[in-house]
Parts: sequence; structure tokens; C-alpha cells
Amino acid sequence: MQSGISVSPNLQSDFHTFLSNPSLFALLITITSERLEPLTAIPYPTSPSPSTLHDSLSTLTPHLHPTQALYILLRPPQQETLEPPTTTTLTAITYIPDHAPVRQKTLFASTRLTLLRELGADKFPAHVFATEPQDLSADGWARWQQHEGGEKPLTREEEVLGEVRRKEGEEGRGMQERRAHVQQAGAGMKVVLGEGVGEEMRGLGLGEGGGRVVMLKIDPDESVVLAGVEETDLAGLASTISDTEPRYSFFRYTHAMDGTEENSSVVFIYTCPPASKVKERMVYASFKKMVMDAASQAGGFEVAKKLEASSPLEITPEMIDEEFHPKQEQKQAFARPKRPGKR
Repeated sequence: MQSGISVSPNLQSDFHTFLSNPSLFALLITITSERLEPLTAIPYPTSPSPSTLHDSLSTLTPHLHPTQALYILLRPPQQETLEPPTTTTLTAITYIPDHAPVRQKTLFASTRLTLLRELGADKFPAHVFATEPQDLSADGWARWQQHEGGEKPLTREEEVLGEVRRKEGEEGRGMQERRAHVQQAGAGMKVVLGEGVGEEMRGLGLGEGGGRVVMLKIDPDESVVLAGVEETDLAGLASTISDTEPRYSFFRYTHAMDGTEENSSVVFIYTCPPASKVKERMVYASFKKMVMDAASQAGGFEVAKKLEASSPLEITPEMIDEEFHPKQEQKQAFARPKRPGKR
């Protein structure tokens, strides 16, 4: 979901200051009046010296509130990175607490990629998602590192490249299309389409099956995989889409144009039920446009309409019909009032 929010001149200025000042540990960012704005810059603690990452994390705690989402750009201490002294390596943290308002959660999740892209995605090789202050404590960070295998986090490009190489090794030359299709998705990010997705998309592009819906989901390693394929009409569409997990659905819709000519179009539907986990909301919102572009490219079709809803039940036949056939407002002729005294 694209939020339309952009980086403000104030944030651009404060970010350049942050980059050029190695004594600063973190830059906090919020969304105000439809702009990404800086909150404050946090310096490294003066004791102990030199500071370690775990020592410095405690300076974030006073700024982490249970109902307020936040972006944090974090500069690991130089001695804890393997980068040359002239290289700035930052970690981007998206903090969205469970008790933040729903609209705020959605807004911060859908704006994360905009923030990284406008500040320079290459500066952020590591991305961390947090939902409570304990996630950003020394203990929480240690658990995260242990979960990641104790290694430096891979960039999204490195993860995708590793997955592609693994699958190519399994299948041999000439078979990579059968297992995964990698599509460029702007700002250096990529999407992996899992087994069978490309084939189903090509079938949808050719118009096979009439009223067919192809549903996609994101698996734990952030590959896009098939969640289901169903033959359905408009009336049965909502019941085929999960009402407990987010889904990307592509529906082949056949309808009459101008009352006579029949037309067939592909509709992209993004649903994210309220029961979805916070991380699911963040990931699905961030990947929405990339998945739509990658899938439509794999299928060789253009998406005619894009719809979004919290619940699949909101996707009604009337809603889709009106997207293609907007109701024309009937203008009534002006009725001249009768002159007083006349019958």
C-alpha cells in the first residue's frame, strides 16, 4: 500500500547531519502532517568508552512508547562492524507496538520502503521489526542475533540471491523457471515468485478458466507462493479469500462494455483482516506493489483495477461492478417556480 507520504526537507537535513556526525547513535523519525519528520538524534553514551551496541541500546528506551509507532535509524559502533572507517552502515528499525492505533500501524508499515528509498536504500543493509520495547533492549537484541544465527543480517538482495542459487542448484540448468522467477521491483528490492505462481499467472493472462481467482501469500522466508486457485463468479469471490490472513488475489473479471461488447480484465485485490499479526501487516503492505508488478509481468497482463479491503466480505459484486461502470449522476432539469398569485 502506497501511503503518498514523503521525506520532509527537515528530515533530509537532519539525516545528512546524522551521517556526518559519528558521535550520533540513532535518529528517531515519525509521521506528521503527511510528512516523514525527524524527532531527535541520540548521541552515544559517554560511558563506557568506547561504547558497544548493547551499551547504547538503553538510550532508546525513554523514546519507546506502547501506543506510538516510530522509525529508528541506528548506527552500530564502528568496532562492531567490518566496514571501512569511511563507510556508513546503518540499521533501519521499524517499531510498531501492538497497542498502537490500527491506522497508525498501517501508515507506518506502508511508508517504510518510502523512507528507505528516499534516504538511500543502499545505506541500510539490515532491517529490524520490533513490536515492544524489550525487542530493542540488550537482551532482545541478543535473542534476535541468536535467531539470525549470530551473523550479520543479510540484505534483501543477498537473501534473494542465496535462495535463487539454492533452487538453481536443485533443479539444474534450464529448470529455474519451474521453481522461481525473480523480478526486479524498484529501489534495489526483489520479489521471489515460488513454484507454480508464474504458470498460474500466465494462465490468467491468457484468459483461461473465465472467472478464475489466483490467491498468493508470503511464506516465512518472504517468497511469494500460491495460496489457492479457484473457479468462481463475482458472487462467490469473497468466500474464496482467507478472512484470517492477508492475501494478494488476482481475479479474471468478464463484463459487458456499453451494454454489448464483452470485455475481460484482471483485478488485483489486497486484503488484510484485522486479526492479522502486526508483522504480517507490515510485510504485506510493503510488498503489495512489488508483488502486483512481478505477478502481472510474469503473466503478461496489465492490472485493470486495484482494490483493497480489511475483510474479503467488503469485496462485493456491486463494488467491482461500480469500479468498471461508475454510476452516472442523474441531473434533474431546473423547475421554474410558479409566479405568486397565479393558479
